[in-house]
Amino acid sequence: DRDRRLQRTAVPFRVGVALGDNSGVRASAMLTSDRRHAESLAPMIEFVLSQASVRVDEVDHIAVDVGPGLFTGMRVGIASAASLAWALELPVVPVCSLDALAMNAEWSDNVVAASLDARRGEVYWSLYRMRGVGVEPLRLTEPVVSSPEDMAVHLADRGEDITCVGTGFIRHVALFEDVPWAMMAGEPHAFPTAQKVVVLASHRIAADDTVQAGEITPMYLRAPDAEINWLTREASK
Repeated sequence: DRDRRLQRTAVPFRVGVALGDNSGVRASAMLTSDRRHAESLAPMIEFVLSQASVRVDEVDHIAVDVGPGLFTGMRVGIASAASLAWALELPVVPVCSLDALAMNAEWSDNVVAASLDARRGEVYWSLYRMRGVGVEPLRLTEPVVSSPEDMAVHLADRGEDITCVGTGFIRHVALFEDVPWAMMAGEPHAFPTAQKVVVLASHRIAADDTVQAGEITPMYLRAPDAEINWLTREASK
């Protein structure tokens, strides 16, 4: 019974790899599953290199999504990026997942709200002004974590139409589906992608905005769930 409950409540994760150059994204792969984060990543990297006919020693930068997001996926992605960067002696380009998510609405003339489901009744979110297809969005607010209700109040107070992208809006759609200012982008635009991370990384590389492997800093915004669970148990004693 317990196993069946776990299967019903398991949330699929998405792991993606992309490779690009100055001309754009040359190859990419994405997997949606509910397990095997680390086991999937290495074969996907090999596959993408093969599809682009690029040798690993021809890569000159490593880009990685540093969050905010689910902690297990962040740790796997960052550890893999750091390992590659150490082995190949390459600089790393950290990319915020909300920045990459906002790129899904690069067609919008409205302010864009990018939000990811943070679980525990919270969302990660930030606001952006889009500056054209393939161009890095302008961040209007720093990424934060809050209740979806607080996010809804903040967005409503702006008094303007807002394009809403991401799982934070899909998970809490009842708060936004009948609101006239909320332009819901829908599920096809709900996740940050490796392709958008590569596009953003190309802008950061041009600006020499890179770090060394040991300097990658995850964007947690709140304590990991395991730490929260431990503190909750301690407080209840």
